[in-house]
Amino acid sequence: MSEEKYRLLPHRESDNCFACSRTNPSGLKMNFYTDGQKIVSRVRVAPNLSGWDQLVHGGILATMLDEAMGWGVLHLVGRITLTKSMTVDFLKPAYVNRELKVESHILERRGDREVWMEGFLWNDAGELCAKSLGSYALFTAEDMKRRKILNEELIRDVERIIAGG
Repeated sequence: MSEEKYRLLPHRESDNCFACSRTNPSGLKMNFYTDGQKIVSRVRVAPNLSGWDQLVHGGILATMLDEAMGWGVLHLVGRITLTKSMTVDFLKPAYVNRELKVESHILERRGDREVWMEGFLWNDAGELCAKSLGSYALFTAEDMKRRKILNEELIRDVERIIAGG
């Protein structure tokens, strides 16, 4: 993104995440930016991820929205998260090989255990193609260790990313 008010968020270098890994050859390679209030990413989806003809598959659009909202929790709330539930409204077709913009922000924080996020996806003409609402469970590093959801190396990396470096 070229807007000066946004800063690029750090990634894990050894990640294989389908949505955000820079090294997953089949992935979306999403980069995320923030202005402190919202998370933004711009993506061109490859044709191998289409549904009908040149349309981006709905599951890919849902993945992009989920990832943007998850990164929103990491960086706007500062907590490790897992998606509890998510709804997506598909409003207009989104096409492969065209730039799509995904954005998320906090809708509501519910105590220390849950946050509701909102996500939006626009096409290159600025038309809203999909919107989402998601509930995200909040975890501490100690929660993740105790439940054996993430290994200690990954937890350290995520904590570093949350801290901005």
